[in-house]
Amino acid sequence: MVVISKRLCQLLEDGGVVAYPTSTLPGLGCLLTKEGLDALYEIKNRPLDQPVSIGVASLNQAEDLVEIPKFARTLLDNFPLGSITLILDAKYMLDTRLGGKRAAVRVFSDPVAIKLAELVGPITATSANPSGVKPINNVSLAAKSLNLGDESVLEGTCPGGEGSTIASIEKNPLEKHGFSVTIMREGVVPRADVMSWMMKMR
Repeated sequence: MVVISKRLCQLLEDGGVVAYPTSTLPGLGCLLTKEGLDALYEIKNRPLDQPVSIGVASLNQAEDLVEIPKFARTLLDNFPLGSITLILDAKYMLDTRLGGKRAAVRVFSDPVAIKLAELVGPITATSANPSGVKPINNVSLAAKSLNLGDESVLEGTCPGGEGSTIASIEKNPLEKHGFSVTIMREGVVPRADVMSWMMKMR
């Protein structure tokens, strides 16, 4: 049973940042507020022109933020949960640090990450490491590398390896299903596997 303290949830509500496990690498989460994003970007020393992705317990949780075509759900259903992050059209202009007109959304598969998002809502899903530094697998060590205290850590197991594959979905009337897919970053799902699936969809 996953237990997340009220104190940690309140920390996020107050604009704080937490490190948590995902199915790949430790994640760094804040609420999608100006205060939270300010803190996260300062902690990571991340350039402001590099947006972070959004993590959700289910794709339904992102419905107020982005347009979710049936095609997007079909794509995710054909690959392991949490292995693909989708870039989708935003329903309104988001903070540019979340992508502005288009946002990257990842559906969590780790039970701790899912529970966290269920409790506090969509959170950032960037890796828990200083910008430009190779991520590490251990959540506690990742948090220490960012000078986060113990109160900002959700323990869990991260397999490590590659991060999620990032795929941009855009409307394309030339495709049978009405959408095209562009791989922006190859991760745990090889580009060739996504392209092979696309060919079968035609």
